[in-house]
This record gives sequence, structure tokens and C-alpha cells, in this order.
Amino acid sequence: AARDELLGATVTLAGQSDAAPRLCLDGHVDVVDPGTAPWQFDPWSGDEVDGCIRGRGAADMKGGVIAALHAMAAVRAALGAAPGEVVLYGVSSEEDGGLGTFAALERDDRFDACLIPEPTGFDIVCAQAGALTFEGVVPGVSAHAALRLEGESAIDRYVPIHAALHEHERRVNANVDHPLMRELELPYPLLVGRLEAGTWSSRVPDRLRFEGRLGVQVDQTPGEARGAFEAVVRQACPDAELGWTGGQFAPAETPLDHPFPQLVASVIEEETDRRPRFIGSSYGSDMRLFCERGIPSVMAGTAGIELAHAVDERVSLSEVVALARSIARLIVGFGELASAASS
Repeated sequence: AARDELLGATVTLAGQSDAAPRLCLDGHVDVVDPGTAPWQFDPWSGDEVDGCIRGRGAADMKGGVIAALHAMAAVRAALGAAPGEVVLYGVSSEEDGGLGTFAALERDDRFDACLIPEPTGFDIVCAQAGALTFEGVVPGVSAHAALRLEGESAIDRYVPIHAALHEHERRVNANVDHPLMRELELPYPLLVGRLEAGTWSSRVPDRLRFEGRLGVQVDQTPGEARGAFEAVVRQACPDAELGWTGGQFAPAETPLDHPFPQLVASVIEEETDRRPRFIGSSYGSDMRLFCERGIPSVMAGTAGIELAHAVDERVSLSEVVALARSIARLIVGFGELASAASS
């Protein structure tokens, strides 16, 4: 649906020097729906039980946004100001394409680095796959069920497309070049998540509509991914109609040897006594909006990605506290890192 209003919040922690580098903390506050499977608790409760905050969006990613807010407040209470200005973007519309962060960056993108506290289990995501939402329509010929040979089922015509997409996914993931993405079980998933066909049980369906999500390789443009996908579908069903709707996430990468991910790793290690891994992710995120503008960006946050979009979502309060303390260390360390580089 067309969007004519977009709400978000910007929180700024003043810097001690206008010449110091600026750090962005970016987190989304929009959530997906609870789904149809039953929850053990009210998905909108926000209750604290057994050391966890429970509810939709707790892990993905309001826990990360709250941690960032508390980190900024702690630095202000301790130091009065950060070494360089810190800006927290609390955005909407991440789940369906990233318009919130895009709009925020259109207003102000003068940042030297960005941390996105998505749930990563305190590992550091330096590479993310892209994700493109697609829809397609397969035509058929209607007929009475008793005379089905007079018609042509759109469902039957779709089946070869489904098989071809499975093979395309297998082929794309057979030889993954990027070392971080290669470690994932399925770096670039391709899913048909919705099918709609037929209007009556005794009539040959003359139309099938399918929707899904296509993974984009780190070294691939969205246009290249779309072209390869369209070729596979058209070979299986030449008159299928295709469209690209909803979220369109490009891939992104921040080099491992860049000082910023190394700094994020060091502050997390100081707080958790565990050296985080540098990892890739198979999901799209707002990280690519920063990388596209030349702003080094990584994702690091609490555990819980397996609960994102799932039933019984929750986040550990102790992990939110650990993340807040890590971000506070990052805010201070980022200014010190930049000062050392300029001296």
C-alpha cells in the first residue's frame, strides 16, 4: 500500500568537539504481526518473566534500541558529553524495505560509522545478503471440473516453476565465494511464501498468484539477481508475469580489517569476556543503506535472531544490559580511536 506518513525518532548525544567523528546507532521499532500459531503469552504484553522481556519485537529489535538509549544516557551522566556526537535513529518501516532509515539518512548522513544492534548473539555481522520480494502470476484456462481436460490448470503450470526455483537456489548456494557467507548453512535462501489459486472447488483454476523472497549474493547487484531469477521463471513458464514489490534489500559488506568492526569486537570482548566472531547474515537489513553511502556499518546485539518473527519472542534483560554497557564503551572508544588516528 502507498505510504504517505512515516514516523521515527532521533536522539542526539552532544559531542565534546565539532571536529570529532560522529557515530550513528540505528534501530527499527516496527514489528511483524504475531502470526497464526498460538503464543504461550500475550504477544503485546511486554511482561518481565524469568529475566526476559516477552513480546513481539522484544528481540527484533526493541531490546537493541533500549540498550542504545541507556548507553547514551550513561555516557552523558558520566562524561557530560561524548567525544564526538552520537545520533540514535529509531526508525519504522525496516521490516518492509527500510524507508525509515532511508528517510533519516536523506536528512543527515554525516556519519563516520554506524552500529545496528540487531540480535546477533554478540557476534558481529560484517556481511549481509540482500533480499528482494517478488510476486508472479501464472495464467491458465478455466473449465468445469467434470471436463477438466478442456481447461489448463494454473496450478499444474506453476509446479515446474517451483521445481526450477529450488534448483536455482541449490545452484546459487553450491559455490559461495565470500568467506563469511560460506560459513552459513544456506547463505542465499529463495522462498515462495504464499500461493493463491482458484475460486471454486469444481472449476479448473485459471490464475495462480505466488509471492516470495529472493536472496542476493554479497558480490551481486539486485539487478543481476532479478535478471537471473526472471530467466529461470520464464524458462519454466514463458507467459508468467513477474513483479518486484515490497522490501528490496541490496547486499552490504564492511571489510573485516576496517578499524570500526575491530573496535566493536574489542568492546564486546571487554564486556562479555568472549571474543566475538565476525559473521555473515542471510537476511537483509538497514546496514546496506549506510554501506551504500560509504559509512562503515556492522550489526551486533543480543541473542534471539531465532525468535525474530517467531512465536514466544523474548529478550534476556541481562543481555540487554551487557549490550548497553558495550555500546557505552563503543561511544567512548570511537572518539579515542579517531583521535589516535589523527594524531
